[in-house]
Amino acid sequence: MSTAHGKLEELKKKVFFTFLLLAVYRMAAQIPVPGVNAAAIASYFAESGGGIFDLINTFSGGAFKRFSVLALGIMPYITTSIIFSLLGEVIPQIQEMQEDSEGNKKIQKWTRYATVLLCAVQGWGMAVMFEGFKSAGNIPVIPEPGLLFRITTVITLCAGTMFLLWLGERITEYGLENGISLIIFAGIAVELPAEMMQKLTLFRNGELSGISLLITVAVILVGFFIVTFIERSQRSVPVQYAKKVVHNKVYGGAQSLPIRVDTGGVMPPILASSLLAAPATMANFVGQGHPLKPYLDTMIQSLYPGQLLFNIFFALLIVYMTYFYAPIQFKTKKVAEMLQKNNAFVPGVRPGAKTKEYLDFILNRMTFFGALFLVVICILPTIVTGANTRFGGTSLLILVSVCVRVMMNVQAFMFSDRYETAYKSRGKYNGQNRRF
Repeated sequence: MSTAHGKLEELKKKVFFTFLLLAVYRMAAQIPVPGVNAAAIASYFAESGGGIFDLINTFSGGAFKRFSVLALGIMPYITTSIIFSLLGEVIPQIQEMQEDSEGNKKIQKWTRYATVLLCAVQGWGMAVMFEGFKSAGNIPVIPEPGLLFRITTVITLCAGTMFLLWLGERITEYGLENGISLIIFAGIAVELPAEMMQKLTLFRNGELSGISLLITVAVILVGFFIVTFIERSQRSVPVQYAKKVVHNKVYGGAQSLPIRVDTGGVMPPILASSLLAAPATMANFVGQGHPLKPYLDTMIQSLYPGQLLFNIFFALLIVYMTYFYAPIQFKTKKVAEMLQKNNAFVPGVRPGAKTKEYLDFILNRMTFFGALFLVVICILPTIVTGANTRFGGTSLLILVSVCVRVMMNVQAFMFSDRYETAYKSRGKYNGQNRRF
């Protein structure tokens, strides 16, 4: 009883610490970049449509449309970390560094340097873009544009992203879940009440029909159910451990190796969204008088969320990123080596290379269904409910998957001792292959 009480007190501290840092994040997201006319920028986005700006604004937790110090969000760090993970798959030297503790520290340092560089490029483009925005009455969003404003914006946005990274690391260390995931989750969740109120206001004013409102609610509820079901779905591969007797107790026996259906998780849609938002960012470096500007504007408009071309490219990028990212999440070679070192094997499959081939075969099948699920859940809700909504499939996926992982972490934290004792009492516990 005392152990359970101690775990409960520790869990309360983790929950309080997590909410405290998330509250700090939300307060910082309200602070605009120096030199911005807050009223003019609010008026501009209230009059303009959604499109790619809503997609960027979703992942920044509304900070983009305020031109906040956190307008870039945590996406630059995610992008650079994924780039280094992908480089580790094609460059043996980087892969060796990732497997070594000291080398991994160097990779993390390089990732931070690359994040600052990417923030500087994106911050400069964002400053140039906002200098061209004007609200009703031809009031400029940036009253005093120029080199000083751009340099100040770059420094401020870089500092904001690195501050978010620091917050995420503290949440990961002392909180409930991966801090980066929770920051993205909080940024999306905090915008949902405003979206619901907007839908209800449109319904009351007669601008949104009751059927459309019911369809939107139904899609959201069904989406939550499907994502929750798939996130907890897995293929269990039987594994046989060699039995051994220690102090008159038998250890080993039959176990199972779980392979998730959605092995790639939320990263493939996030990366696909970032890549589709890149053309809009790069187009901001081209001035209005440039001969390529009309063509770039046409391309950007065709890549707005909800457009046919956007959906096609989004689906293709999700499939590609899923097949590329799933082997990074589930390294079959390492799993096969670990099983062989622990005197374990898959029944009917020889240890070593054959086990790796067998796991690769299963992973490819799971990845196919995972990619199909991601394409459907990320595109279909947007088509049904409309593009100008924060209840898109990607948002649903992030919200539900993070909630599921938080609940599983809390369950594992609270009941780990109970499950461990139960497994040991049955002689089936193995610390490296514990399942909850």
